[in-house]
Amino acid sequence: MTGHVLVAPDKFKGSLSAAEVAEAVVAGLRGRMPSVAVRASPVADGGDGTVRAALATGRFEHSPVRVTGPTGRRVSAEIAVSDTTAVVELASASGLALLAPGEFDPLRASSHGTGELIAAALDAGVSEIVLGVGGSACTDGGAGMLTALGARFTDAAGNPLAPGGGGLERITGADLSGLDPRLAGVDLVLASDVDNPLCGSSGAAHVYGPQKGASSEQVRRLDGALERFAEVIGRVTGDSSADRPGAGAAGGVGYGAMTALSARFRSGSDVVLELVDFDRDLAGAALVVTGEGALDEQTLHGKVPAAVAARAAKAGVPTVAVAGKCSLSRQRLRDGGFAAVYALAHLQPDPARSIEGAAALLHRVGEHIADDFL
Repeated sequence: MTGHVLVAPDKFKGSLSAAEVAEAVVAGLRGRMPSVAVRASPVADGGDGTVRAALATGRFEHSPVRVTGPTGRRVSAEIAVSDTTAVVELASASGLALLAPGEFDPLRASSHGTGELIAAALDAGVSEIVLGVGGSACTDGGAGMLTALGARFTDAAGNPLAPGGGGLERITGADLSGLDPRLAGVDLVLASDVDNPLCGSSGAAHVYGPQKGASSEQVRRLDGALERFAEVIGRVTGDSSADRPGAGAAGGVGYGAMTALSARFRSGSDVVLELVDFDRDLAGAALVVTGEGALDEQTLHGKVPAAVAARAAKAGVPTVAVAGKCSLSRQRLRDGGFAAVYALAHLQPDPARSIEGAAALLHRVGEHIADDFL
């Protein structure tokens, strides 16, 4: 075989990080064929795992930060910093994964900690901040993030609003003049594969609110609160970003970032693939291995395995996928650019055992890929 194997998976959510998935597959490949040249490049789509993907390149340094979690409790988060760029991950500060199911608080959960992460990135003196959003616990339009950066939102009596999307029901005033002046000197990139608008039936509250514990009545209230928030912000900024793709990302953090912080919305998958220098690692490859926990229709609509397969196809390199489970037909897999898929469910049909033994199963998958393709 001429050329190397590039192993570039996303995480298996609830089981293994992207780096752990890559490590297990690489071990299986080398176990079957010790002489094979392999490069591991863990990837992400802008959600949780984005900072870790940047750190895995060796070009970024880890910077721990203590911030306010989604329900007000202090949590440990991190950013990745290079000479010019900082990578900030909303999930590490305002993510649903930080809360136990009984702690979900859809009306009061806030993005305040994400603003604190951005402030830490500003302290690092970078000229570009990549804000990866995904997996948020909040539906506050980014109001908490903006408050942490110096904005002020008030009710009719001039009092500060309570945290969370529920507090936005009372908003009448917005003052953005206190935003950190250093924001004007950085390029803020909103990295997300969510292109929903802020409000309405396909907006942040209706589509993602139930995942964050919101009842149908709370979804209705949150959607109305976001509409009110957009009206007030629109009067102040003259910006009507509420209907722009990505405004509904992370409970409306996308809206707050684009409207008040002049963020540029980009595909999270594309941003991360650029951060990890994927095209450089792809050059000269004979095979690409990618994947994620569940390969389904969403995978083909902007998720990072599909982005990896598309870039590999353009370079004339075949791609195979690994997954915990796969619900795609053979035709849909071919449509997505995958030559084959190796699902752990085929080796271990019990989901609990598959999750528990994912690393060992992926090692076996790596052996099967070596047998079939190398």
